[in-house]
Amino acid sequence: MKRVLSLAVVLAALTSASTAVADDGAGPFGVTVTAGAVAGSERVGVLVPAGRAARPAGAHFCTASVVRAPYRNLVVTAAHCLDGRGELVFVPGYRNGRAPHGVWKVKRRFLPRGWVEGRREDSDVAFAVVAPRGGKGVEDAVGGYRFTTGTATGATAVTLTGYPDSRETPVSCTNKPTAHSPGQQRIACPGFAGGTSGSPWVNGDGQVVGVLGGHDDGGTTPDVSYSVVLRAEAERLYREAAGDP
Repeated sequence: MKRVLSLAVVLAALTSASTAVADDGAGPFGVTVTAGAVAGSERVGVLVPAGRAARPAGAHFCTASVVRAPYRNLVVTAAHCLDGRGELVFVPGYRNGRAPHGVWKVKRRFLPRGWVEGRREDSDVAFAVVAPRGGKGVEDAVGGYRFTTGTATGATAVTLTGYPDSRETPVSCTNKPTAHSPGQQRIACPGFAGGTSGSPWVNGDGQVVGVLGGHDDGGTTPDVSYSVVLRAEAERLYREAAGDP
């Protein structure tokens, strides 16, 4: 999960910041706030060990989000969040120990070859298929973002939403990413400490164009975070995962 050298979280109590959208005209940029319980943020949730499914407070360790798929059962996160762990559950819209949209069991994981064979930081993205509840998928409960590859880094601003380990509510920040390397993008947003790995980077069209992770497992400070540049490997993995019922 994201390694940080400082756990300071800077939250601004600005109503205008909490409603910022990810496009060129919105703002303020680079300000982290507590994410409101609105439709978009309810698609984001926490990963929790299955043994703590009934008591997720203090047990969540990574962030994930629902993405659109034919079987309405798919979430995206960082590969390092799913690798080498036991049974897991996903809790969308988690707040203060509560699961407003239910607890969803992770039944299958899809990690890219580059990560499995060499833990390549440029491959740090993964998908999890979650089991249905009451005959319906998680996307039926909260909706889903579009997973999109091939977008230009920094073409528009993006909004990050994630769950630091030290908090029981999500934080959100909007800013423009910049290139870090050919395979990595970076963004300046304070307060994205350990636990925010897997946070979606969502543009103004509701597309996931990044996932917090990659370089240094997402970053060594809470103020700068990284993501894989989503290209062909991520597209192949999405298609494979999206075809799993």
